[in-house]
Amino acid sequence: MRHPQKVKFRLYVAGDTQNSAQALANLREICEMHLPNSHEIEIVDVFREQSRALEDRVFMTPTLVKLSPSPMQRIVGTLSQASALLQILGLESFAA
Repeated sequence: MRHPQKVKFRLYVAGDTQNSAQALANLREICEMHLPNSHEIEIVDVFREQSRALEDRVFMTPTLVKLSPSPMQRIVGTLSQASALLQILGLESFAA
């Protein structure tokens, strides 16, 4: 079943650290498998955009923010469990 609304994510990373790279790889894989052509990923490197991270109240990395659809949600970690991540973010119907 296709969903016309895109799922928008913002991933806060700390440069090219192992955890940040793993979170990005996991997010891309989850999106390709479960949200093909219906997602957007913005990456914010907290080393380069410290003030933005502080304004957005991001104090740990990697942090994933689901911006839309509502409600906005955050999850911290490497995003290694796809089914749990989809459930936590309320995206099970998008993965169907």
